[in-house]
Amino acid sequence: MDIIALAREIDKALQQDEKYLALQKARETSDNDAALQELIGEFNLKRMAINNEVQKDDRSEEKLKELNDSLRHTYAQIMMNENMTKYNEAKTEVDNLVQRVTTIISMAAEGEDPETCDVEAACSGNCATCGGCH
Repeated sequence: MDIIALAREIDKALQQDEKYLALQKARETSDNDAALQELIGEFNLKRMAINNEVQKDDRSEEKLKELNDSLRHTYAQIMMNENMTKYNEAKTEVDNLVQRVTTIISMAAEGEDPETCDVEAACSGNCATCGGCH
């Protein structure tokens, strides 16, 4: 089997993993949460209003402050939504899993033993703060 075919097999396995399935369920629940979707719509409109104000030659710093405060308030409401919280948690789990797979592949490509190379559970994914995986 060639390496691309193997990558596709990994993708299929990922899409059957409980973490991926939980993410899909959380996404669907968030998408069907009318209150959450309304807040997201408000957030996007406020972000566009900020962009429009910033582009004006005679922009008002006071109005920008008001818009930014309103945007932050809406963002906080979004992030306090239970369905958004569950979505973010599920997304983090899948992102960590994908990062782990990517790290194992990268380490093997650098000559590490594919059977033993792995990423530490405490890996943040930010290599700038890392002392090294091996």
